[in-house]
Formats: sequence, structure tokens, C-alpha cells
Amino acid sequence: MNTTTDALTVTARLIHDEGEHLARNYDPLPVVVSSAEDVWVTDVEGRCYLDLLSAYSALNFGHRHPELVAAAVDQIGRLTLTSRAFHNDRLGAFAAALAELCGKDLVLPMNTGAEAVETGIKAARAWAYRVKGVPADAARIVVAAGNFHGRTTTIVGFSDDPLARDGFGPPTPGFDIVAYGDAGAIEAAINDNTAAVLIEPIQGEAGVIIPPEGYLRAVRELCTRHNVLFIADEIQSGLGRVGTTFACDREGVVPDLYLLGKALGGGILPVSAVVGDRDVLGVFRPGEHGSTFGGNPLAAAVGLRVVELLGTGEFQERATALGHHLKGLLDELLGHGLTEVRVAGLWAGVDVEASRGTGRDVALRLLERGVLVKDTHGQTVRIAPPLTIQAADLGWAVEQLRLVLQAP
Repeated sequence: MNTTTDALTVTARLIHDEGEHLARNYDPLPVVVSSAEDVWVTDVEGRCYLDLLSAYSALNFGHRHPELVAAAVDQIGRLTLTSRAFHNDRLGAFAAALAELCGKDLVLPMNTGAEAVETGIKAARAWAYRVKGVPADAARIVVAAGNFHGRTTTIVGFSDDPLARDGFGPPTPGFDIVAYGDAGAIEAAINDNTAAVLIEPIQGEAGVIIPPEGYLRAVRELCTRHNVLFIADEIQSGLGRVGTTFACDREGVVPDLYLLGKALGGGILPVSAVVGDRDVLGVFRPGEHGSTFGGNPLAAAVGLRVVELLGTGEFQERATALGHHLKGLLDELLGHGLTEVRVAGLWAGVDVEASRGTGRDVALRLLERGVLVKDTHGQTVRIAPPLTIQAADLGWAVEQLRLVLQAP
């Protein structure tokens, strides 16, 4: 036996063993989850925790939603992968349902959110050259400061977060960064070679930053007037999280391309997609873009059931009603440990007074009280429970936050 680890708790030993062989690209909270159901997870020592992170909105329908698990199990028993070298009997139905949900013509399935963003960038550039008439290799895309669109080399090149960007250059050219929430800054950046404006309707990683009312409508109008694509990264904000199917719905706007992921896989497997009309997504030719696993039968079966669940409107309604409840609870903590509260549906960013510790300090203290959250950018804590949560559980969780903020 290894005497170094023999005396450790089960949790500490597993964390130690994991650290021996994993590259340290994450710094997770010290909890080792072994099972989960709906909004609750259980660690290896039998302790239960209320999940208020939902894997960054990948678990909008809770852990192991029975209908999603049933769809996955049924498909696993029949067919899981063909690659796109062949057709499969699940992909067409998924694409049709997702296109209808988005009010668009075409779906390009991928796996991860970052892949969806990269696909959107390629689509915008191809459209610029083949439809708009931008000179070869001159296309530009306007993006927002504070963005988080993923961690591939192209994407981090237009991030202004040093942790994501520094040390991974040189940055890919062709991107213009402007202030988030400022439509005038977008208009000033647009020129004849601009292919697209790529933004998050609500910035998640930045701390659930909600733009001013009318911003999305202004972006839509600018893009239409200047013949520029409006690309909405709805990977975290979409699929019911903010009380509407998409965050763009909050202002009644429709982008040219939706970038979707996370919740599209039902918390079971990675599924992402770019959804748009034929005059935009139709620019791709066979062989120019693809993925071995993108659109696999298992992903399509689960994704189809996700779309069907959203089609009932139940989850959007729950996110709206419970979001109002959550905001009321959090607002009571303003001046009592919190300096700002931002809520959109069941998605909140709360800023912690420096005297109460950092966001990570608060997350660690909440962990001790059975609540899982995640910090971001120093003083901010994000709250994003599964949309299946009950009002009583939200009340209990915010009470734990109140107690944590009171602690010396």
C-alpha cells in the first residue's frame, strides 16, 4: 500500500490520485461526485449537494432526466455511430425538429460548443467571400469585450481575458473587439469587409452580464442594414435557461445563425449545432467541414428528445417564474454581503463584497453547507440550477448563501 495516501479520506485520496495523471488545466472544488439525480448530487462519501451550476447549463433538465436517459438507452441498444460517411435513421428527424424550434432551414451538427463557434466563424467567412463579395482572406468579424466562446486557438485569440489568451499566440487575425452592450461601437467597427457580428446575448463566463434593453434589437438592425451576419452564441443562454427558448427572444430578435450546445445533449453527451437559413449555411460544400462524431445517432436521439421537451414550453415557464423568485431572494442580500445581483430566468451572477472573501471563498464555504456553485472573475459567483428545481430548494440554497456571507 502507498503510505502517503493510506491515511487520507476517500475524497482526498481520489483527488490525489487524479492529480497524479491529469494535466492541471482545471482547479475544481474539492468534491468527488459519484452519483446524481435531478438537482442533487452525491459524493463518494455519501454527502448530498444541491447543484446550482448545472455543468454551465449543460444540465438544464437536471441529472439523468428519465426521458432523456430512456432515449439514450434505447438508441445505445440499436446504433451509436456511423460517421457522416453514411446516413443514419435518427439525424434527419433531429435536424428537422431543431430547425423548426429555431425557425430556420438548416442544421449543421457538431459536438462541443467551441466546435459550433468555429463552425459559425467558417460559415461567416465562406458567406462573406461567396455571397457578399469580400476579397479573399479579408473577412472580419466583430466580437465583444468580455466574451467567452470557447478555448480553441482561434477563439482565445480574440478573448481579452489574459488567462485564456496569454501564452497561446500568435492570435488568429480577422477579429475586431468592441465594448459589450454598446451598439454604437459595433457600427463604428463595421466596414465593407465585415462578415459578421458574433456576440453572446448574455455573457455567461463574464458573470451573467445582461446588456442594456434594446441592444440586441440594435445589433439586429445594424447587421441587416450593413449586410452583415448576426451570429448569436446561445450555447449557455439558450434552450430555456433565461425563461425563453433563446436569450434573443427576450428582445424579439432572430439572428442569422444560432450557435447551440451544452443543454442540447441533455447532460448525457456533447451535442452542438449551428442553425441558420439556406442562404447562409448553404455556403458549405461537401468535404469543406465536418466531424466524425457530429450528428451521430446517439446524439441525434437525445437531441431530438431535448427539442421535444422544449416544445412544451414547460421549462421556459419554470425558468421565468422561478427566476423571479430567485431574484427576490437574492435582492434581499444586497448590502449584506452582495454588491450586485444580475438575473435572467434561472441564471444569476452575484458580486461578493471584498470583505466577505472572493467568489471562490464563498463557493468553498457553500460546498461545506451542501451547495455547489462556481466562481468567476474574482468576486463573482454564478448560479444556474437545473430548470427542474423547486422553489423550496432555491430558498434553502439562498439561505445557505446568507449564512456564508454572514460568517466572519
